[in-house]
This record gives sequence, C-alpha cells and structure tokens, in this order.
Amino acid sequence: MRGPWVSPGADTRAVSAESRVYLRAPVRADQAEFLGLMRASRSFHRPWATAPTDEERFSAYLGDAQRPDFEAMLLCRTVDHAILGFFNLSQITRRSLQSAYLGYAVGKQFAGKGYMREGIELVLRRAFLTLRLHRVEANIQPGNRASIALAKGAGFRREGFSPRYLKIGGRWRDHERWAILVEEWRERHAEGRMLEGAGATENSP
Repeated sequence: MRGPWVSPGADTRAVSAESRVYLRAPVRADQAEFLGLMRASRSFHRPWATAPTDEERFSAYLGDAQRPDFEAMLLCRTVDHAILGFFNLSQITRRSLQSAYLGYAVGKQFAGKGYMREGIELVLRRAFLTLRLHRVEANIQPGNRASIALAKGAGFRREGFSPRYLKIGGRWRDHERWAILVEEWRERHAEGRMLEGAGATENSP
C-alpha cells in the first residue's frame, strides 16, 4: 500500500517517496531494532515516558496492538525504512465519545530533525479520517517542553492540569491535558490549503 500508512505484511519498498516518513503497525520482526532504539534512548525518555526495552514488554506491546481499542504505529523513515519512534492511540472509545489518548516517543538519535512533527500529522490524519475519531487527547508533563511544542504545533489546545495523573518511573506525575477535535483539525488544514493557494497565485507570472 502506498502512502503514509503501510498495512502489516505489505512491501515497504512501495512506499511513496513524497514524504520523509510513514506509519506502519509493529510486527515480531521489529523486536531487535525497536528494542535497540528504545534501550539507547532510556535516559533521553526519562522521566517523560516509558517504552518497551525487553522482549516481554515488546510481546505485550504486540498484544496490545491487536486490541480494537489500541492503535500502535511505528514511525519509519522512507529512505531506508529505519524505525524512528512510535505513536500509540489508546483507550479508543466509540459511540458517543469517539475519542482516544495519544502517546509517543522518538529515538534519541532521531530527535530534533522534524520527523515527529511530520509523523504526528500522519497520525491525526489516520485518527480522524480512517478511524473516524472526534477527539484526540495527549497528556504531557509540564516540564516536557519538546512534547508540548509538538502537540501545539499540530493544533492541540491545553484543556487543563491534572495533578499526580500518571505513574511513570515509579512516581505519580503531574500532567497537562492537550486535545484536538476533528473540526479543529479540518479547519486548520483548510486554512493551510487556502494559504498554499494564495501563495501560488501571488507567485504566478
């Protein structure tokens, strides 16, 4: 399958080169590469996030990826198909909510290169157009400036503050709640298309 999402078992060599990155589901064959990246990034992620760093937790991650309320997405580089990081949509709730929680982490060696910024746009496109969600929420520790900047750049709004919200690294930690609705996402992209169109008109001979 060509485009930003590659189905399990598909030939990744067919991915379009129009984007630097694409998303795909994790598979068992990813274990060595994924664990190597996450182990090398442990100190970089601490205390903001935890990621699988051993075979048992990776197996559990693959198990979670099979659940209907969990969407596991590896962020991969188009040019060489290297795993750069991951995004997860968890606690996907249907019916009157149509919502999910977003979590993510990038490998230390790939941070600060704009890959996650491109990746989160693909995630939201999948969340709102393919999964038909109405709301996506990201819970971020107040001191995690890079993560907050990523969410803000993608159009998330700060909705509130939750003290001692999640237990990470053995401690209950405060989090800010950031969220985006499908209407906000559509409006943002409509404005972007309008600006692109205006720029093309102004630059025309």
